[in-house]
Amino acid sequence: MARRSGVQMPSSGGGLIRYFDEYRSKIEIKPGLVVIACIVVIVLVLVLKAYGERWLV
Repeated sequence: MARRSGVQMPSSGGGLIRYFDEYRSKIEIKPGLVVIACIVVIVLVLVLKAYGERWLV
């Protein structure tokens, strides 16, 4: 049987690395900006699907 020491690891965190604590990016983008950029790309794709062929002729 293993001998118990005074140091115990939490059962859910043993051996796991939390990378957001390890690395801090110099570029930070707000989540709202990402959502707005996604909406703009979706609208752009829909417009190009609807009217894109007319512009090529």
